[in-house]
Amino acid sequence: MLDLRQVVAASPDFVAYPKASTGEQMRELDLAIATAELESGLDVGRIGILPVCETALGVLGVREIAAASFRIRYALLGAEDLAADLMAERSREGVELDYARRRFVLDCRAAGIEPIDAPYTFSDADGAAQEAHYARRLGYRAKSLVRPDHATPVLAALVPSESEIAHARRLIEAFEAARARGEERALVDGLWIEVPTYLNAKRTLRSLR
Repeated sequence: MLDLRQVVAASPDFVAYPKASTGEQMRELDLAIATAELESGLDVGRIGILPVCETALGVLGVREIAAASFRIRYALLGAEDLAADLMAERSREGVELDYARRRFVLDCRAAGIEPIDAPYTFSDADGAAQEAHYARRLGYRAKSLVRPDHATPVLAALVPSESEIAHARRLIEAFEAARARGEERALVDGLWIEVPTYLNAKRTLRSLR
């Protein structure tokens, strides 16, 4: 508790909780942070909680974890500890974490919080960029890092490219033109563009702001 008081006194944006696995842990931490906020003269609720889900139990329980405190707006998927808990062999391709990645983003979205993808813990920047691009395709918009030199390639992979931006604009223009003609959908490059795809293209452009 003494360490937490010192951390809260510095008014951080959030407190990370390693190996988060239950909602009860989050409720206890929420209460402890609130007590420390009061003691430090801070507004209660200002500091967030970042659960780090790096065990099988934590990944499976992320919806319960997210529901335990209003302070939880994000959750971070682990890599090395999770692989160890699964008794899996680590690889650059990350196949051993693939199911966890897919499950985690699904459950976080269902819980209304933002999932943060696991860090790429190998040294090569190209691998980090490839993994970040794959994570983005799964629905992640954020990724943790363990190496500062991975920041630039990971950011580049998470931000839409010029060609992706141009494609999103084409989808939006085609769909809106079809609607103006009284049609329900538009055909672009062999794909029927309906409301969900249109909204996703709009989201791509909003991500640039």
